[in-house]
Amino acid sequence: MKVSQKGLYALQSLMMLARHREQGAIRIRDIAYEENLPEKFLELILLELKNARMVESARGAKGGYQLRRAPEDIRISEIIRLVDGPLAPFGDAESLRALIHRDVEHRALYQLFLEVRDAAAKILDNTTLADLIAGPLRRGATIKRASKRSSEKTSEPRVLPMVLRGKTGHE
Repeated sequence: MKVSQKGLYALQSLMMLARHREQGAIRIRDIAYEENLPEKFLELILLELKNARMVESARGAKGGYQLRRAPEDIRISEIIRLVDGPLAPFGDAESLRALIHRDVEHRALYQLFLEVRDAAAKILDNTTLADLIAGPLRRGATIKRASKRSSEKTSEPRVLPMVLRGKTGHE
């Protein structure tokens, strides 16, 4: 799984809208300024998020964009899949499963990729925008609860969360 620059910008802009949800619609210019994002590129990203019904726009002097759903209802996996496609290292989970069955010589390699995909999907499926804006302590608790729930259901080994560092704003 690779999160593109577009995906990172989408996540940053949605986090900003979640943090300022009580303010209502926020202008693209203000989002771009606060998050240090290119305004023209952000316009395209927000249009894509609007078409996916994650954000809504308001016209006029007090217009801008705001979240269409509560931050607790927007999963990080949903955003990444929308902007960057499947979470699998290449193709999607079904493609990997097909390769596991078809290519006996490389079965272990494809199985490894599927396990990586499943671990990332589990973390991203159990993390919402609300978790991200709450900070690392709450997010860690959410991941631990999700891991505990999933380990209770199956006998799979526990998966430790990966920490991904985003753009510093000066790249």
